[in-house]
Amino acid sequence: MARLTIRLPDDLYDRLAADADAAGASTAAFVRDALEQLNGADPFGFHARFDELHSTVIQVLAILASDVGARAPKSLAKGMEDTKRLLLDRGLITAGDLPALGGGASS
Repeated sequence: MARLTIRLPDDLYDRLAADADAAGASTAAFVRDALEQLNGADPFGFHARFDELHSTVIQVLAILASDVGARAPKSLAKGMEDTKRLLLDRGLITAGDLPALGGGASS
C-alpha cells in the first residue's frame, strides 16, 4: 500500500479523529474510506447521489420545456437561445456543437 503524508490544520484533524472514533474506525481507515467515496469508488456515495440528482433535474427540465413548447413556442425558442449563449459564455459548449450558431453539421 502506498503512503501519503499531508499536513492538516489541527481542528480538521481533531474533527476527523472524532468522526473516526464515533464510527469505530482508525483515523487512517476513516480518511481512506472518505477519499474513496469522494473519488467515486463508492457506488452509493457522493457521486451516485449527485448523478441521481442530475438525472432528476434533467427530467424536470425536459418536462418543463415540453410544456412551455406546447403553450408558448416563442418563449421556448428564446429560452433555448439564452441557454446556448450561457453555455457558450461558460465554455461548456462550442459553436461547433450548435448547427444553428453556424457550426457543426446541419440536419
